[in-house]
Amino acid sequence: MQDFLKKYEKKSNYVKNLVSLYEAGNTVPFIARYRKEQTGGMDEIEIRALLEDYEYYLSLKNRKKDVLAKIDEKGKLTDNLKASILNANTLKEVEDLYLPYKSKRKTKAEIARETGLETLADIIKSTENESEIYSHAENYINNENVNSADIAVTMACDIIVEEIGHDIEIKNRLRELFFHKGVLTSFAKEMKTRQFEDYYDFSCPVKNMAEHRILAIFRGESQKELRVKIDVEEELLFNSIYSILQNREIALNSMVIKSVHKALKRMLEPSLELELRNELKNKAEKQAIKVFAENLKNLLLTPPVKNRRILGIDPAFRTGCKFAAVDERGRLLDYGVIYPTEPQSDYINSKNTLLDVIKEHRINIITIGNGTGSRQTEEFVDKVIQEENLDITYTIVSEAGASVYSASEEAAKEFPALDVTIRGAVSIARRVLDPLAEFVKIDPKSIGVGMYQHDVNQKLLQKTLDEVVEDVVNNVGVDLNTASPSLLKYVAGLNRNIADKIYKLRQEKNKFSSRKDLLKVTGIGEDIFRQCAGFLKIYDGDEPLDKMFIHPESYDFVYSLLSHLNVNVKNANMLSLALKNKNISEIKNKFDVGELTFQDIIENLQKPDLDIRDNVDPLVFKKGILRIEDLKPGMQLTGKITNVVDFGAFVDIGLKNDGLVHISEITERFVKHPGEVVSVGQVVTARVLNVDESRGRISLSLR
Repeated sequence: MQDFLKKYEKKSNYVKNLVSLYEAGNTVPFIARYRKEQTGGMDEIEIRALLEDYEYYLSLKNRKKDVLAKIDEKGKLTDNLKASILNANTLKEVEDLYLPYKSKRKTKAEIARETGLETLADIIKSTENESEIYSHAENYINNENVNSADIAVTMACDIIVEEIGHDIEIKNRLRELFFHKGVLTSFAKEMKTRQFEDYYDFSCPVKNMAEHRILAIFRGESQKELRVKIDVEEELLFNSIYSILQNREIALNSMVIKSVHKALKRMLEPSLELELRNELKNKAEKQAIKVFAENLKNLLLTPPVKNRRILGIDPAFRTGCKFAAVDERGRLLDYGVIYPTEPQSDYINSKNTLLDVIKEHRINIITIGNGTGSRQTEEFVDKVIQEENLDITYTIVSEAGASVYSASEEAAKEFPALDVTIRGAVSIARRVLDPLAEFVKIDPKSIGVGMYQHDVNQKLLQKTLDEVVEDVVNNVGVDLNTASPSLLKYVAGLNRNIADKIYKLRQEKNKFSSRKDLLKVTGIGEDIFRQCAGFLKIYDGDEPLDKMFIHPESYDFVYSLLSHLNVNVKNANMLSLALKNKNISEIKNKFDVGELTFQDIIENLQKPDLDIRDNVDPLVFKKGILRIEDLKPGMQLTGKITNVVDFGAFVDIGLKNDGLVHISEITERFVKHPGEVVSVGQVVTARVLNVDESRGRISLSLR
């Protein structure tokens, strides 16, 4: 543990506390919000990064122990080797040291050593005169394995080949050359599609490879459409090895040079190319996952549209447009099918049905999915609004994931009697009413805010996305009396099993009156209650503090503080006035509470309804329709960022297809990634650069 803490010398006590809290079973959201004094106020991102580092430290420690034991079993563990392994700082270093002892079968070099040719190998490395070497080789001829000087030299060289192939200094030098001087090339292997046409004759220095290109090329290779190779000028590689050998005063006779060639071709080049390919892929995957995670976070933080009744429409042609009306809390009011689009084109009946639903259920907003028939459905809705002069706005929303939710077990439990397509319309309506509550029901990979999600490490992707959802849910907070099991399962300390039990008890009781009622849920003891209670809110319960992010463990302090200041909990917004001219340090010391916790409690008392989503750009609604034919270069449009990728950002401007802002058009200054400037959910004013009506492509600029 001390080895790990050395890296964090300036804040080692905080890091030590964090590790202790984590190993005691505390969740990241709980530590970040309710144990700030112990961690120095670290947020979720910093905590997760430190814990990831700690997990790596434990893996490294365990791997060292395992490797030492395995080498020792073979009787080959020397004091120098043991010291090198114990002093290794990375898993790669440990594996490099272990590699010569890893093989389960005897290598040519091991056979040569067992034959007693190691001394001859040393002679070859130290002797310039080759005839002298052969004279020495005569002394190693025997009747079994070695029956000539040539064979003795060849076998001794096998030892040299292996030594060079496993030499850590040589490996590290060549690693640098592969990265800094290597060139990745790809060319067509089999032209099945034109998807990878950009890479049929492609070449780029490894160090300059963009992450999205790496993933695209490796996808093309996995689909057998591309051949991919990483090359380094061989003269550079040979000269680097020769330089290292010369520094060790090893003779560069023809035997050593031949051994260098064999080691390079058979061992070093293949292994280092594979290693670099894996590193490139891992780097690209981490970048893709990072971008995906940031996009997902921003999408989940989309502000809810409060106190509105919404009609969601899932557009289509032949099968009709399914609609579903929901109330202010997302409860289903009405549903059905209309046929305003081809081939039926039943405008009159569709209009009358739409007007009846709007009037009967007092609909304020219409949301239209952006799938097949979206534009025609939008034209119909817009025409009805204009003809009837309705005080209603509408918006186009992404359908991504709606069909996944519709066919899910979650949807079947919620709406067992509804057709799958109607469930999709419900989702389209709800994802505007409360985006977070609706999107958590869908596998993040199906939401449509990433790229190459099927090409990256699925385990790491799922872990990262789950952490994003967990952090957002716990930062927003959850209404204990309305949340679905899908939302509850992300609350700190809970899982799907306990979430289902909470939901079941709520149905039996009708509602929870107090956070303490959670202790009546089977499976929730004091430990789980401590983790989850502060994030679960009750807005109309018996305890006023239950609607805030104040943890129940601090309730006694809060009431003592309010009593000391003569402030009623219902008038807690008067705290600023009550604290004016007071000695804050004296108050904190009197009640033995940390400064960060004290500040959080005061903020929650003053702003009990504070929602972090209030500072995020809201949805863009409209009353007038926009067609791609209406667009002209130079037009200014207001839209919302729907996806951020390595090469640019996609903007919803109210059409079926989003416009693309290339990274070069994001800003005047140079940026490595669009995410430095824009984020999912951000409202922007974009200028039209180019319109390709035939392919439905719109190029935009934010410059």
